[in-house]
Amino acid sequence: MATTKSYQASVNGFIFNFTQTALDAVDLVTRSPAEFHLIKDHRSVIATLVEADITGKKLKIEIDGENFDVEIKDELDQLLEIMELGSASKKQVREIRAPMPGLVLEITVTDGQEVNEGDKILILQAMKMENSIVIHTQAKIRKIAVTAGQAVEKGQVLVELE
Repeated sequence: MATTKSYQASVNGFIFNFTQTALDAVDLVTRSPAEFHLIKDHRSVIATLVEADITGKKLKIEIDGENFDVEIKDELDQLLEIMELGSASKKQVREIRAPMPGLVLEITVTDGQEVNEGDKILILQAMKMENSIVIHTQAKIRKIAVTAGQAVEKGQVLVELE
C-alpha cells in the first residue's frame, strides 16, 4: 500500500493537517520571489511572503491585507515532537548558522543578552526577501560573529551561544 507524505501547519494558532496529494492539487504560480498566485477549488488567492525563517520552518504570509503566521512540520518534525526530542535537540544548539547566503541587514541582540525561544536574532536578506532568524531555545548570546551590512555564506556562524 502506497503512503503519501503528511504535513501539519499551524496558522495563527489553528492546526491544519494535509498530505502531499492535497498539495499537488493546488495550482501555484510564482509571480516573483515573494509573491505567489494560488488556485484551489476554483478560488484564486494572491499570497505575499513577508518574512521567512527557513531553519525554523516559519513564515509570515499576507493574503488580502491580512497577515498569517505559519509554521510547517513534516512527518519527521511531528515524530520528534511526539517523542519530545524536538525540544531536547534544540537545547544542544551552541551556534546559529546562516541558512542561506545573504546580507545581514540588522542585528537585534547584543553579546551577553539572554534570549528566549522565538526571539529574533537578526534579519538576513536573501533573494530580495527579509528573513528573520529566530532562536529555538532559551540561551545567552556569547558572541555575535557578524556585523550589519556583512555578506554571509550558507552555513557561516552568525551568533555563538552559551
